[in-house]
Amino acid sequence: MTTPQQPPVFRRAAPPAPKAPIPAGQNNTAAFGANGTLRLNKRMAELGLASRREADDWISKGWVKVNGQVAEMGMQVSPDVKIEIDKQAKGAQAKQVTVLINKPLGLVSGQAEDGHQPAITLVQPQNRWAEDNARFFFHPSQLKSLVPAGRLDIDSTGLLVLTQDGRVARQLIGEDATMEKEYLVRVIYTGVENTAAANSAAATYAARPAARAPQATGATQQLSRIDDDDPVSTDVQSVFPAAKLALLRHGLSLDGQKLKPALVEWQNPEQLRFVLTEGKKRQIRRMCEQVGLKVVGLKRVRIGRVMLGNLPVGQWRYLAPHEQF
Repeated sequence: MTTPQQPPVFRRAAPPAPKAPIPAGQNNTAAFGANGTLRLNKRMAELGLASRREADDWISKGWVKVNGQVAEMGMQVSPDVKIEIDKQAKGAQAKQVTVLINKPLGLVSGQAEDGHQPAITLVQPQNRWAEDNARFFFHPSQLKSLVPAGRLDIDSTGLLVLTQDGRVARQLIGEDATMEKEYLVRVIYTGVENTAAANSAAATYAARPAARAPQATGATQQLSRIDDDDPVSTDVQSVFPAAKLALLRHGLSLDGQKLKPALVEWQNPEQLRFVLTEGKKRQIRRMCEQVGLKVVGLKRVRIGRVMLGNLPVGQWRYLAPHEQF
């Protein structure tokens, strides 16, 4: 006797789990929202409370409140909200350090490249300036996330800033940064306008093969540093046209963009002082070559209100708590 075949049993699929509700204010995670709102991390960066990345970290840990409520990641806020930061966040921020280095020739600012070591390799106890009176003790953990806030070319010396603090980085190199940077620039006058430098950072004398570089005297070949004991071979100021000095101050372009006005004046007959509020690649060298000058020594001596001062070449110190750029 055959057993009657049972009809197949169809089970209704379980309904999909309901999606978690979008947190209040998080329906638009763009930098700017409707009705003049903006993303919370951007607003915190604008207020100087933290970098955007740091703000996101604090928000994820529940360390940020908006109008008394724990903030949600990516939420949009209006400019008049009250933002409160937990003391744990402030404590973590207080441990962040900013380091000032007097970078020597031959070191790169950031990642190692072409066999050249990065400036961060100098940040070791034996290279700390003996006269640094900032009350910080060196610990290897300070090297974590210690990054350059701006660059200084391999063939330039002077003040380089490395920081763990996103607020400092934003202040120096953020998209709206206008921080003054001062340089002392030793030059010789070739009288040959290198117009190619306007469109290529590689078209500077320092980057050209030796066979193509202009001939220089033995004295000028020695000009690798800017110190009072460096030899000089000519009174550049007396032969450099005033109209070209005016061009250095305003009127030149790099990479198709007009440069912002700069303060450029003679520091002595062989050395110019530049004060810039922007930082294009190899900017000063390329500016100079467009008006017939060759840079033979370049040192950055100030960023904002912080001076290089007497910090020796190859040594570093901490930015003291009372110092502000």
